[in-house]
Amino acid sequence: MCGMKNMKKTISLILIFFLVIVVGACKKKPKEDNTTKDKPSPTPITLEPTQAPEIEDTHEGEMRSHLSGLWVPVEIGTKRPYAIQFSNFKTVRNQWGIGQADIVYEALVEGGITRLLAIGQNFTGDRIGSIRSSRHYFVSFADEYDAIYIHFGKTKYAVSKIKELGIDNLDGETGLGNTVFYRDKSMKAPHNAFTSLDQILLGIEKKDYRTELNSDYEPHFSFYKEDTDLLTDTSCNKITINYPYNKPYLVYNSEDKLYYRYQFDEIHKDSNTDKQLTFKNIIVQFVKEWNIDKNGYQTMDLENAQGTGYYITNGKMEPITWKKNESKKWMRYYNSSGEELTINPGKTYIAIYPNNKTENVVLE
Repeated sequence: MCGMKNMKKTISLILIFFLVIVVGACKKKPKEDNTTKDKPSPTPITLEPTQAPEIEDTHEGEMRSHLSGLWVPVEIGTKRPYAIQFSNFKTVRNQWGIGQADIVYEALVEGGITRLLAIGQNFTGDRIGSIRSSRHYFVSFADEYDAIYIHFGKTKYAVSKIKELGIDNLDGETGLGNTVFYRDKSMKAPHNAFTSLDQILLGIEKKDYRTELNSDYEPHFSFYKEDTDLLTDTSCNKITINYPYNKPYLVYNSEDKLYYRYQFDEIHKDSNTDKQLTFKNIIVQFVKEWNIDKNGYQTMDLENAQGTGYYITNGKMEPITWKKNESKKWMRYYNSSGEELTINPGKTYIAIYPNNKTENVVLE
């Protein structure tokens, strides 16, 4: 009996031993999840780095210039611009200080010669010129910008237009010669009259002219905020404007997207800096123009007028139209769709050209 008891006890111990091994093995085996069996494993989620929000440059203390569309200090952008009448005679063909202008007009005077009107708010330096006499249509252009017009002499037609429009002007022939202007005696008159910023400021103080733009001033141009290409198929890598005397042309540089100006078969530059004149925008404004008298003085239909032209930028050209109401100082350009023209930020060259000779403006 004792033998049988001992044998049963031994068998029980063996069974317990194997049971422990099996249970331990079961604990080590991961439990199968029938709910996920045969389902694809989820794709791991990759967290992208958080990007900082783009902060718009507020240009504190600056504003967009009414003349160029570029950012300028507020104290500059709210000033009345100066419209300076530059000679474009061959002996002074590389004017001093003209490169500081935001807008340059060119138009015929008598004898096929052109004269330049440079408009800007930030002229500096002690040699700006040479400065020549006014023509009445330049008075009208200057008035579009609420500018202070600076010239040395004038025709009788300019005298009438200055009075009619009431434009503030500094004239070397009206008692301001020694205040605002000086003569370079090493050069031949009448192309040797110059001015400086300090002398301009003295003249403005003496005349007690307003120096800030009117609060209701309406900018002459609308500008894109960023450089923008024209949606046109008409290329313009060179434009030749066949004024008889100086025959200017401008050539496009695709690297900096500017037009470089030439005249008299050479580079046109600012003699103060020795840098070539460049422009972002070119406007050709065709006008009705004719001789006003036997002296060959020119006149133009500008008082309440309209016409056609070209707008050129970034190697492309678009036909435009224009309208002007001189008595309201109002002038606007329109694109080929009839909407007000928007131009690129930068400097602008405006060629005023007779509308009966449009074939002499050559686009390439």
